[in-house]
Amino acid sequence: MTDDIKKPHYQPVDAMVYPRFSGIRTFMRLPHVTDLTGVDFAVVGVPFDTGGTFRVGARFGPEGIRNQSVLLRPYNPTLDVSIFDICSGVDYGDVPVTPGYLPESHQQITEAASVVLASGATPIFLGGDHSVSLPLLRAVAAKYGPVALIHFDSHNDLWHSYFGGKDTHGTPFRRAYEEGLLDTSRSSQIGLRGSLYDAGDLQVTLDCGFQMITGPELHEIGVKETIQRVKERVGNGPAYLTFDIDFVDPAYAPGTGTPEVGGFTSAQCQQLLRGLVGVNFVAFDIVEVMPMYDTQGGVTCLLAANLVHEFMSLIALQRRT
Repeated sequence: MTDDIKKPHYQPVDAMVYPRFSGIRTFMRLPHVTDLTGVDFAVVGVPFDTGGTFRVGARFGPEGIRNQSVLLRPYNPTLDVSIFDICSGVDYGDVPVTPGYLPESHQQITEAASVVLASGATPIFLGGDHSVSLPLLRAVAAKYGPVALIHFDSHNDLWHSYFGGKDTHGTPFRRAYEEGLLDTSRSSQIGLRGSLYDAGDLQVTLDCGFQMITGPELHEIGVKETIQRVKERVGNGPAYLTFDIDFVDPAYAPGTGTPEVGGFTSAQCQQLLRGLVGVNFVAFDIVEVMPMYDTQGGVTCLLAANLVHEFMSLIALQRRT
């Protein structure tokens, strides 16, 4: 293909022609495309939850998020960006996994993510449990080197192991730190809260070099100060954003595996993400969404879909500049 040949510009179907309740369920009714030539961002499902240690069911997260995404529209009025005036975006579908087999699936996830990254499209990954962030970071670091991690979660996921096993949804960033995938001098863990086994469970965040903003501290200092601290820390280098839906208070997002009270509202989540305009994001993920634990109406999946819309808006603003 030469540069003279016009490349397709992918965007959602027109809701005034095709009603929102119709059609095959891709994210935001974007076309399902695997040729990423000329694509700016790709939504990619990672339906794997063998790393879960309590509730499981996040393998159905991508499906649930896509189902609720049909309500989304292309313009983000708060950030004043019309996403598809700037970006060509697609739903890439799901990466292959082997349920019940974590090492094999992690290898499959890394390989599939590497293909997306090689295209130049910015990936938005829909988990899946939080163990999937490790193979995704392996692919990202292979392209960009160690990246900053902006991590919204009620847990730091830096535990050494569970029951002797080193790869679960509670250990991905310990492994990523050990493998040199992260630049922790530019990284932040935000929203940590809940009961622990001992003080060392929280101290490990600082020991590994992350900036830590706990849940109670975020409530105290507020969204604006939190954004400022995170952006000052991250600098201009490549960054990876991971959003565990249990960052949100279970009153707003009950459909997750290890809910923790004392969390954050849907509006606060949007404010936090919108404040990250200007960060050099190279990939995003949202994880631990479990539709079977959701309330009637799918509020957790609806929130997750809207947070992905904020990811897309950040990408569009990056591409505009």
